[in-house]
Amino acid sequence: MGEVTHQQADLLLKLYELRREPRLRQARAWFADNFAANSMQELMALCPPGSDNNAFMRQVLSYWEMCAGMVNRGLIDEEFFFENTGEQFLVFEKFKPVIGEIRAVFKSPHFLAQLEEHCKRLEAWREKRAPGSTAAWREWMKQQAAARAAKAAG
Repeated sequence: MGEVTHQQADLLLKLYELRREPRLRQARAWFADNFAANSMQELMALCPPGSDNNAFMRQVLSYWEMCAGMVNRGLIDEEFFFENTGEQFLVFEKFKPVIGEIRAVFKSPHFLAQLEEHCKRLEAWREKRAPGSTAAWREWMKQQAAARAAKAAG
C-alpha cells in the first residue's frame, strides 16, 4: 500500500464534494437507473443530442474520465482511490457495449481511455482482494437491469 499524502486525501475529498453537487447527483442517479444502450442507435434514442439525458450521460462520463485520469497520472494513490470508490466500474460496464461503436463513429480511439484503463486495474485489484467479486457485481447489474425492464413493461 502506498503512502497517501494529505494533498491526495484533500483531492479525493474535493472529488467527493463534486459528486454531491445537485446536478451531478441527478445525472448519476439517472445514469444508474436508466442508462442501457447496446448500440449507437439505442444510445441516440435514449440520449438524443440536446436532451437532458444526453447532458446527464456526458456529465457522468466526463466526471469519471476526469477522476480516472487523475488516478492514472498518480495524483491520487490508486489503492486509496479504489478503497473509496466503485461507481466508476458500474458506469464503464454500462457504457462498454457502445464504446467501440462511438470510438469508430467519431474517429476517437481514445474516448474514455482513461476510464477504461482505470477500470481494468480496479477489476484486477478487486479480484486479487476478493476473487469472484467482479462476476458477482456483473450478475447483480444484470439482475437490476432485468428488474427495471420488468417494471417498465409492467
